[in-house]
Amino acid sequence: MRAIVTGQVGMDKKPYLEDVLALGQSRGETISLYNVGDMMYADDRNIRPGRILDLPLSRLDSLRRSVMKEIIAEASDQKKMLLNTHATFRWRHGLFRAFDFDQVEKLDLDLFICLVDNIEIVHKRLHDEHQIDATLKDCMVWREEELLATEMMAQAMGGQFLIVSRGREHSTLETMYRLICRPEMRKVYPSFPMSHVVDMPDVLAEIDDFRRRLAEAFIAFDPGDVDEKLLLDRAIAAASEGKDFIDVTPGNGDETFHVKVREVLDIAGDIDGQIYMRDFRLIDQSDMIVSYIPELPGGVPGLSSGVERELQHAFEHTKDVYIVWRPQKNPSPFITETATKIFRTVDEAMQHFEESGMLTAGSLF
Repeated sequence: MRAIVTGQVGMDKKPYLEDVLALGQSRGETISLYNVGDMMYADDRNIRPGRILDLPLSRLDSLRRSVMKEIIAEASDQKKMLLNTHATFRWRHGLFRAFDFDQVEKLDLDLFICLVDNIEIVHKRLHDEHQIDATLKDCMVWREEELLATEMMAQAMGGQFLIVSRGREHSTLETMYRLICRPEMRKVYPSFPMSHVVDMPDVLAEIDDFRRRLAEAFIAFDPGDVDEKLLLDRAIAAASEGKDFIDVTPGNGDETFHVKVREVLDIAGDIDGQIYMRDFRLIDQSDMIVSYIPELPGGVPGLSSGVERELQHAFEHTKDVYIVWRPQKNPSPFITETATKIFRTVDEAMQHFEESGMLTAGSLF
């Protein structure tokens, strides 16, 4: 597969995609990677690091078109290719495009992937790498613009638009690798309760095992790879205690940093709105949904309103709906009448998927 990978500044896509290449190489696959930004810097060595977006727009356009012309010529016969670039920029010039339709068309791309990450991490990287003053709100807006522009690019070119979460510690490398090298694998959306089980370690352990096993068996688009709702909950709690900052510890070993409580509260509506949009889009780009319903203390089914809405959305969009129902209490007709099949354990579900021929050679199951 040939794919363009976009994402707002602060995504740090290059090392992530280089690790995808390394993963492919370890499995005997050759994937070509073209980093448009690096190639633009190489074409004009007078540009200071981190300052390329300060160039006049005419110069940026000229540099980009020159680099893209090189890539079009070199990548014409490559079956597996990643193009690392952007769809938009929001900088001192305002909002402007970062691609030209005529050149994108010549690349003959299959996939148009927009990479996303937790917004506080993106915000931190952005300010570490560039001299700019942007709020969390600015970053949320930029992400929406990047998603929309990438989707419009895909529609114009007749390719498939996908949202992929970067994940902590590059946890979605397998997803990206399989999209390029194992596209025949089934795509799954793991559904599970999140916010109201955060203080239940035993239940969280069950859910994490469920997520891991699906990620090993399929191309998984896991909603838990971006967890900004947790950031918002922490900010609300901090505000009630009169705190101005909360500490964030990245999962990649980087040092803990501070996030302003007020900035997080300012994007509360954006967080909820983007979760609503993004999770439904992840379902739409999947072949099926597999939902894990744990049993909570007191025998209560861990069926959140979010999970119910996801199941209904998947059913109405003719996706296969599979449910792992752990409570002793039987599910209601609203579950049974929309489910393709219901299992009592994850083992039972995985056995069914194997016996039904859903697992392919690329599976780690």
